[in-house]
Amino acid sequence: MMLLSLFIGLLLLIAIGVPIAVSLGAVALLATLVTGGVSTLPNAGLVLYDAATSFPLIAIPLFILAGAIMNATGISRRLIEFASALVGFIRGGLAMVSISASLFFAEISGSAVADVAALGSILIPAMKKRGYETPFAAAVMSSSATLAVIIPPSIPMILYGVMAEASVVELFVAGIIPGVIGGLGLMFVAWLYARRRDFPTEGAFEWPRVWRTFREAGWALFLPAIILGGIFTGWVTATEGAGLAVVAALLIGGLVYRELDLVALRTAMLEGGIQTAVVMLLVATSALLGDYLTEQQLPQQVAAGIMDLTESKWVILALLNVFFLLIGLFLHSAAAIILVVPIVMPLVRAAGIDPIHFGLIVTLNLGVGQQTPPVASVLVTACSVAKADIWEVSKVNVRFVAVLVGVLILVTYVPAIPMALVNLFYR
Repeated sequence: MMLLSLFIGLLLLIAIGVPIAVSLGAVALLATLVTGGVSTLPNAGLVLYDAATSFPLIAIPLFILAGAIMNATGISRRLIEFASALVGFIRGGLAMVSISASLFFAEISGSAVADVAALGSILIPAMKKRGYETPFAAAVMSSSATLAVIIPPSIPMILYGVMAEASVVELFVAGIIPGVIGGLGLMFVAWLYARRRDFPTEGAFEWPRVWRTFREAGWALFLPAIILGGIFTGWVTATEGAGLAVVAALLIGGLVYRELDLVALRTAMLEGGIQTAVVMLLVATSALLGDYLTEQQLPQQVAAGIMDLTESKWVILALLNVFFLLIGLFLHSAAAIILVVPIVMPLVRAAGIDPIHFGLIVTLNLGVGQQTPPVASVLVTACSVAKADIWEVSKVNVRFVAVLVGVLILVTYVPAIPMALVNLFYR
């Protein structure tokens, strides 16, 4: 009953326009005050501080800043040109370029919103100019950007790793195969749609063009190899890898490409600071609620209740999938992870579900939520860039969302897909 009251109170505050982070903090403080009295309130400051200064979370502002710097130094444009040389000859070539460029950019920014904002501002107008329907251009850009949540480095995975006390590096590795499968699936759907609508190609495949664009984008492509290679081999932690990403972005953008000036750097730092403030305030205030829930043992009560209904982990996974898909309709992925994961983890562990496997399930579910109104943060960003109606885009986007749901089902019920590389290298 207490958990339901907290959830209803939180939804009411959000519904009247109170920011999610403030709503979390208000509900947590009120519940703490009612249960423990005024004497328990001084502890709130310590909880807020400890949550926001967790070492793994430092990776979030660093990856955000690295992505902002890279976007300001022409890296997005070079990645698009290289992707165009590779796959532009296929029917609906610019759609293929959008998907493949998103795969590359996801390995740098870790953020779906950053992906669609950076690449969409270039590719969506280009597709419209070449005769692509506006809803299709926005839909393919939006759905492909969502791959950023499962392809390393992924900001939602970092948050999940902290909340679930799971290895961020193993989560990164587990996302590689599902990310590739998702990218290929999106390309296939885009190709079918392009054939039916007779969208144009971008010229014949030419090795000289591939080589030229590869040389121009070489440093941009080398960047994720440095970052992820260092993380996967254990030379650096995910947080240290994020710091390495910032240094590499500054060196490549400023010394190699010579496109980073003080104005661009200031803009990138402001953008990174604003995004970081939103996420870290969510983390800090949600810690208050998490601390209260832990003291009242509400997560353990939820786990015991569901285990009384069924002990089958596959049925439990199905229930959790439905739950997270519904949550994703109304909450931003960061808020959903921070709010819900600590509640369900006792159930996950009791059912014998691997936390890394479950992490991929959570991020995919919330990735689908980024495409489904009313919140649909990535879809809204793509529609804003394309100047398109969200419902018209959604009619086309349902085909691409079906691919993401298909990957989710595969990951849920064929654990070998996400866990193969994890078991090979780390277990």
